[in-house]
Amino acid sequence: MNLLSISNVSKMGREKSLFSSVTFGLDSGNKAAIIGKNGSGKSTLLNIIAGVLQPDEGTVVINKSSGVSYLSQNPEFNPADTIREHIFKSDSPKLRLIFEYESLCEKMAQGLSQSDQKRFDELTLKMNQGDLWNYESQIRSILSTLGINDMSRKMSSLSGGMIKKIALAQVLVEDTQLLLLDEPTNHLDIQTIYWLEKFLRDTKRSVLMVTHDRYFLDAVCNNIYELARGKIKLYEGNYSKYLEKKELEAEIEENTERRIESVLRFERDWLMRGPCARGTKAKARIQHDMQLINREKFAKDKGFQFEVAGRRLGGKILELHGISKNFPKGFVDSTLPAHSASPNNGRGVSPVLRDFSYTFSKGEKIGIFGGNGSGKSTLLNIITGNLEPDSGNVIKGENTFFGYYQQNPVFKDLSLTVLEYIQEAAENITMNDGKTLSASLFLNRFGFEGKIQHSMLSTLSGGERKRVFLVRLLISNPNFLILDEPTNDFDIFTMNILEDFLLGYKGCLLVVSHDRYFMDKIADTMFILEDDGSVSGFVGKCSEYLQLKEELGAAEEKNRPVVKKEPERTEKHAKKKRSFNEQREFESLESEIMELEEKKSLLEAQMSDSDFAVVQKASVEYQSVSETLDAKYARWEELAELG
Repeated sequence: MNLLSISNVSKMGREKSLFSSVTFGLDSGNKAAIIGKNGSGKSTLLNIIAGVLQPDEGTVVINKSSGVSYLSQNPEFNPADTIREHIFKSDSPKLRLIFEYESLCEKMAQGLSQSDQKRFDELTLKMNQGDLWNYESQIRSILSTLGINDMSRKMSSLSGGMIKKIALAQVLVEDTQLLLLDEPTNHLDIQTIYWLEKFLRDTKRSVLMVTHDRYFLDAVCNNIYELARGKIKLYEGNYSKYLEKKELEAEIEENTERRIESVLRFERDWLMRGPCARGTKAKARIQHDMQLINREKFAKDKGFQFEVAGRRLGGKILELHGISKNFPKGFVDSTLPAHSASPNNGRGVSPVLRDFSYTFSKGEKIGIFGGNGSGKSTLLNIITGNLEPDSGNVIKGENTFFGYYQQNPVFKDLSLTVLEYIQEAAENITMNDGKTLSASLFLNRFGFEGKIQHSMLSTLSGGERKRVFLVRLLISNPNFLILDEPTNDFDIFTMNILEDFLLGYKGCLLVVSHDRYFMDKIADTMFILEDDGSVSGFVGKCSEYLQLKEELGAAEEKNRPVVKKEPERTEKHAKKKRSFNEQREFESLESEIMELEEKKSLLEAQMSDSDFAVVQKASVEYQSVSETLDAKYARWEELAELG
């Protein structure tokens, strides 16, 4: 069944056409993504489909019976609403019923009036009749996974990241068949993105999204629409298939271009001789040649390069000794200025970082993994001196020079033009090959060409502003680069170029990112920020750690003893007794299981060690012990069934 039809849609941008004659559709169960460079019109097209914007030309038709839910990059909300009121703000009768039921459940703690109790009984009956308990359970699961627990909080009291999460929850719980998602992974931690990926892959609902998360595109989408040069083109398959087809397409177009140029060399000579154009054949030949000469020539996407001359690292780079930091309970990841004391207000404290020590070596590329609020930005701010630890010392080498890319870069003067902002740092920049470039030419290499160099910072998009901040950061020539969520607001093409730069970067790198593809490509070691404030190490890629964590969770669930109700014994079916040897085996199994559990706990402690060689060895042994323990538990349960 067709859910969405877009026909000949066109839209003008500020200075030129964003896209024209866009035509495509989406059938039931399809999952597609729109990709393209920043400024190509991806979000504008999604806004037009959602009905937020009107096209200059063309039509958008959505199947009335399907219903549509839209997640925008900047969700709108009523500040006076509670989280529950916002999430359940829907015309769906099912959701309205569940909303009223949930509200009464919360009210029940204070006691229900007679009329409330009567209404609660009516709602319970309707929930039974509508078979809505499974739906309500799914909603609870979604909210819990997204960390939305206190439904009575006002929307006005929430952070931007939490508002995006709640907007995502609202879209996922709605009773609709078509999901329109604009950057759904922004503000989510890696584990939540992993969950959302599975949710969207398994749902029967149709999905059309804009995202730069390449693993996400690979796992969820069966169609990729590329928006480039004002046109849209379908590539069937996931993102990996798209890359394969683009490579083949580029090869074919390059070969075609060479053949045309070869033909035109002879044709230009013929035209220069001034052929008589009176004959029909000559006219047709001249017309054909002119069409070839004036054709839209194939050109590879013009990339840009991140490169600057390297600064030498000294023998001592950076040492962390016993770093600890506490914040009031409920406080989410800090960006307090240097030397600020941790506010308490009588709420008690919880450890964000606890007794963390590490000595950095040359060329290390380390990723930081942890949930939202786990202390990732706090650790970066302590390292860079923007925040004082409660205890411990940070010792920086004499030649260590930080370059710190923050999540939300601060610009002192947004009235400066892009060129003026760069010239403040340097009029001329020395490159790796020793050549010197002017600030203007350097900007060209970063994709800031022509008029945009003379545009004020205030007029740039979020992605453009962050890219120009990165340009200025690299001009400072850091030998210890710290990147806090560098992939937010960057398109896929910019990220590919940034990755190439980081792979060849000779200094130390410390990076926080929710983009698993980026983390896997750049970091070969992980700092894991645990819930208790400790920091453990993992030698390997981010996706390998996630897989290991999933396997350990499954093993733990499997090893959990199951309390089984013993069947009633009857004369007809008497319970079989254990033999003498089986009884001895059963008794020895109990002590063996206890020893293995103790060994498992010891290995878990070793996996939190700061020595990554110890961590790697413990991880391998942990897997072996877990498998042995599984077998022992299975045999113990088998013998326990016997009398």
